[in-house]
Amino acid sequence: MGIRNDIRRARKLVRDVRSSRKAQRALNGRLAVREPLPKKHFKVAVYFADGPVNLYQMRQWYKPLAKLAERWPVLILSRSGGGTLALMKESPVPVAYVRKVNDLERVLEEQDIRIVFYVNQNTRNFQMMRYGRRWHVFINHGESDKMYMTTNQFKAYDYSFIAGDAAQARLNRVLWDYDFDKRAIEIGRPQADYYYGDPLPYTPDSRQVILYAPTWEGDRAAAAYGSIATHGVALVTALLASGRHRVIYRPHPRSGVISPEYGAANKRIIAAIEAANARDGSAQHIYDNGPTLGWQLAAADVAIVDISAMVYDRLAVGKPLMITRPANPGAEIDTSGYLSDCEWLTTDAASGIVATLDELTHDDAVQARLHRWVEHYFGDTSPGAATRRFHGAVEHLMAEWDRNAALHAADGFIDEHALIEDDVEEV
Repeated sequence: MGIRNDIRRARKLVRDVRSSRKAQRALNGRLAVREPLPKKHFKVAVYFADGPVNLYQMRQWYKPLAKLAERWPVLILSRSGGGTLALMKESPVPVAYVRKVNDLERVLEEQDIRIVFYVNQNTRNFQMMRYGRRWHVFINHGESDKMYMTTNQFKAYDYSFIAGDAAQARLNRVLWDYDFDKRAIEIGRPQADYYYGDPLPYTPDSRQVILYAPTWEGDRAAAAYGSIATHGVALVTALLASGRHRVIYRPHPRSGVISPEYGAANKRIIAAIEAANARDGSAQHIYDNGPTLGWQLAAADVAIVDISAMVYDRLAVGKPLMITRPANPGAEIDTSGYLSDCEWLTTDAASGIVATLDELTHDDAVQARLHRWVEHYFGDTSPGAATRRFHGAVEHLMAEWDRNAALHAADGFIDEHALIEDDVEEV
């Protein structure tokens, strides 16, 4: 087994190297013909140090950033060649490739960046955070009760944009001596303002639409929230066989990166969906691995998700959902919030999902309870409310930038160039 795993890892490494080189050649070609970015134009930057596998963290911000750019021009600072290539193909706002620190410094010198957003906790964020005289703001890539959301790393940023009361209460239990009134700014879930309007990939009919959106297997027991291997095969098999349901299957893009067994279960579900559609074309089950997230959350009558940001993406819609209870006893579950009062789906109940859904969708008490939690996590979820709060938060920080710039106007020139040579290869 050990030798086979070593061979598998070696082959994957070779494929990754080849893919990286191919992406770099394609990126160089694009950069060679692209017009230079306008000087002193961009006021807001989004720093992204990851490769293509974590682009889902950026994609959910595309529409809010595009809208913000109408007022404050936005530039993505991308450190990875593969990530930059994908961003240049699909991002609605411009992208700068800053593989080395001196590339990053050149862009900062050419632009007037006053706010830098961060969508994750990549350790390379600190290569950007060394530059002062601008606000470093953590905006995350979703709202959830995962342990990731209560890290002390929040303190590293000047400000954090959080969803609402639940996020503040969660962080208040962990961050000692943290000025929440100043540094934690509630904005709701601006992405939810863009869930509606996209065309559906199926024709609506009498079938009940079920979104199953599991997370990946995790890299340690405490974060082993993924359900594909423990719940997924059984529940999808039951739904495909019912004749009354349409499945939208949207697995996390990292599913199977750690566990071959987890990846194999993912492939079995995809194959089962393909076979069900072949038997009955009117079923229109969907395997969704596309870059856009939103229509799935809005279209589904019921969502079944793991403990992840998807819980709260769906919660912002205010429609029925169930949470898979982790099979791993070491998985950490924060039961101080919504997860203390949610509708759990255990492994032994997965095969009976059809009957469970029939009960869930006719229970008024469940819906009333859900609405209370929606308000606790996101505040006002009426159309456009979160976008207004997001823009208001940016306006506030821009005003604070002006105020502090005036206070330090006599400071003179400060050389922020790197003190060491950096030649970090892309990750």
